[in-house]
Amino acid sequence: MAPETPSVTGAVRAGVPEHGRVPKYYTVKTALAGLLDELGEGGLLPTERDLAVRFEVSRETVRQAIRELLIEGRVRRQGRGTVVAGPKLLQPLSLASYTEGVRRQGRTPGRRVVTCEMLPADPELAAALDIRPGGDVLHLERVLLADNDRVGLESTYLSDARFPRLLDTFDPSTSLYAYLRERLGVRFAEAEERIETVLATPREALLIGTSPALPMLLMNRISRDDDDRPIERVRGLYRGDRFSFTTVLR
Repeated sequence: MAPETPSVTGAVRAGVPEHGRVPKYYTVKTALAGLLDELGEGGLLPTERDLAVRFEVSRETVRQAIRELLIEGRVRRQGRGTVVAGPKLLQPLSLASYTEGVRRQGRTPGRRVVTCEMLPADPELAAALDIRPGGDVLHLERVLLADNDRVGLESTYLSDARFPRLLDTFDPSTSLYAYLRERLGVRFAEAEERIETVLATPREALLIGTSPALPMLLMNRISRDDDDRPIERVRGLYRGDRFSFTTVLR
């Protein structure tokens, strides 16, 4: 029986080098992408052995194809098998909170508190929050959840002088943006964001529940109010296989 090899004039074409030789793993990956559409979200992929027989390639070739699909977020591990993953979370690059972005997609947002501490501001953090070096800063570190799945890790820094005794009334497992707006009347006017690709540290990977080899999206943000005063500094680490960011340019 001939292997199910897609034509290089079809979906594979975008990955064909100029010399015209298509790597075997890429041909298998393209065929698997079609299979994912047939199986649908949550569908279980055949075993590596079965796929190797089906495409007449080595199991290592199949592994390489599946590794790329894992990195791209098309599939995910479940127990000892591999299943088709759902669509990525689309987070808008705006002054909306993580909670609002996830709810707009019909998912249930959540946060799991890891760290809640007061620490002295180093010169860089002090400059970002416009306070004196050594001033007290509230640090909230929280695992981001979507339908109880861990998808990211967020560290938020706020000046204690501006928001004294914040934790007396704020529940850190809920939306900080909503609390600042609705309870304290803080208006978010603008934010400066920088996004880059990084690898998680072993600690971060353990908290998020992912592999340290999986590319992550790192977002650093400083938010300001109408008076150009810093509100917060945020470091957000998002799973590259579960997140994409969107924006509208005009």
